[in-house]
Amino acid sequence: MLEKINIKEIGGKTFRITCYEPFENAILTHYLHNYHNGVSKYYKKDATVILKSYFKYKKDVEKVSFVKEDAIQRLLFEVENVPFPSPKKHTFKFIDLFAGVGGFRIAMQNVGGKCVFSSEWDENAQKTYRANFGETPFGDISLKETKNYIPKDFDVLCAGFPCQPFSIAGHQKGFSDTRGTLFFDIEQIVEKHKPKVIFLENVKNFVSHDKGRTFQVIKEILEEKLGYKIYTQVINSMTHANIPQNRERIFIVAFDPKQVKNYSDFKFPRKIKLKKSIKDILKDGEQDSSLFYPKGHPYYSELDKEMKSTETVYQWRRTYVRENKNNVCPTLTANMGTGGHNVPLIRDNENIRKLSPEECFRFQGYPKKFVLPKISKGQLYKQAGNSVTLPLVERISKEIMKVL
Repeated sequence: MLEKINIKEIGGKTFRITCYEPFENAILTHYLHNYHNGVSKYYKKDATVILKSYFKYKKDVEKVSFVKEDAIQRLLFEVENVPFPSPKKHTFKFIDLFAGVGGFRIAMQNVGGKCVFSSEWDENAQKTYRANFGETPFGDISLKETKNYIPKDFDVLCAGFPCQPFSIAGHQKGFSDTRGTLFFDIEQIVEKHKPKVIFLENVKNFVSHDKGRTFQVIKEILEEKLGYKIYTQVINSMTHANIPQNRERIFIVAFDPKQVKNYSDFKFPRKIKLKKSIKDILKDGEQDSSLFYPKGHPYYSELDKEMKSTETVYQWRRTYVRENKNNVCPTLTANMGTGGHNVPLIRDNENIRKLSPEECFRFQGYPKKFVLPKISKGQLYKQAGNSVTLPLVERISKEIMKVL
């Protein structure tokens, strides 16, 4: 790989390295995250090359007064001193594909899981992931060299695989769309590694796309070709996660019956009462002025006329205002905040404004300590809209763990 003279921070405090594209940060942070367990062997060879070049670079630019092991310990501190570190004790291992900003990862860590591999191609999502977990995900999972870094043994494969080909909002091309074929990368990984469990998420329309044929293809691959026993259910965040967002998603949980004898015990979580309101999610205090619509804005008069309640979230739908009659947030989308269509709006103290990126992440159930890096609001809105609802994924994860 050609050297790219681009100095990136390892953790933002102490160290900088010379970068080698495209895998250097992913290799090094994966190695450090698994430094104290056997998984590190999958990354050690290449990580050692990167570290050697790093130490050489440091010697070229400044006097180095610490020994290598001391430097490793400092690097370990950098990747472990993060909002959501890996659990010190874990009961199972998982991989995080199409990881986004890490919704699956937080949920699985909360039930005792150790992430041994992550992959996400979007560079801005990688920054958010890194800020919260101290790990840079590998990039394009469709590349052979990316798949080659997946450790041999893990228990659960998690993937919120790209939904654009199956979404009502998209063109619904399914497997004729290049992005739609990314499921077949999951198939290849499952066929090679045979995890005990496959845990997938996609849009509700995935079930009905192409008159159900797309979903049938997925089921046939999982059941007939790969030999898994599958469970599927469309679940709404506001009915199953105590999150006031009307968000329906299809979840697929598949067990390898050869490794999980009691797979038939699995059940999706039951409905729970929605106790939280939008007021529990919205931020108190002064808001960023850029979120507010000035009275001179071309949409303002229509918004002011239609937005009467302070108890719900509205949307601007290209030419009209839509109110959510359930007094919850409408489904957050990847294109919200990028102009016009699907922008979530509220009437806040007699003023009209967009939801902030922080509020959108709260409507996905992310904790307050979740870090949003300094990237554009448009990218943060996209990340929130593409994410899973964290408490819902955690509830399903608990049911999976009961079986394992």
